Amino acid sequence: MLDRYLHPLVKPPLRVLAKGFRSLGISADQVTVYGFLIGLLAVPFIILNMYWLALALIVINRLSDGIDGELARLGTPTDAGGFLDITLDFFFYQAIVFAFALAEPVNTLWALILMMSFVGTGISFLAFAVMAEQHKIKSMHYPNKSLHYLDGLAEGTETIAVFIAFCIWPQYFPWIAGLFATVCFITAVSRLRYAYTTLRFYST
Repeated sequence: MLDRYLHPLVKPPLRVLAKGFRSLGISADQVTVYGFLIGLLAVPFIILNMYWLALALIVINRLSDGIDGELARLGTPTDAGGFLDITLDFFFYQAIVFAFALAEPVNTLWALILMMSFVGTGISFLAFAVMAEQHKIKSMHYPNKSLHYLDGLAEGTETIAVFIAFCIWPQYFPWIAGLFATVCFITAVSRLRYAYTTLRFYST
């Protein structure tokens, strides 16, 4: 929901950082992979209740996710890079929630519910992206992305904010996870409805 408003604000500083990486000969795919690996290091820290260290690693991961896209657009973006980026993003999201499930027994049920809601948002997002490519449907808000980005209440910005909240207030994980899972389920249903209606129009 907030991505379209935040992207224009963070794009200039990310572009500056991307130019720095490019001058060092670092590729977008390398930033994607190393950013993912750094983000995964947050998992053991979460399990050990070392939430501030985990938060720092999560922030680095999300920062690298913005840099790799800008770095790719400084050259020629590739489908392979776009695939790598979105796949590792979804794996990272699930891994962080999984870590909180292991951190405290009270978190387990709510973590599972949140992970299930992530499946709904992810499948509806990716399935429509495939169909949108076949029908040459362009995204109005994200025309430069490697695949069609479908809007929703729960997008990248909201997910980052929730992960930060998890680390700052871990004792409230069940409440935050339950609320965000509800938002994700609403997003999945709205995407399902929009995608079905849109594809029926293009199929007639």
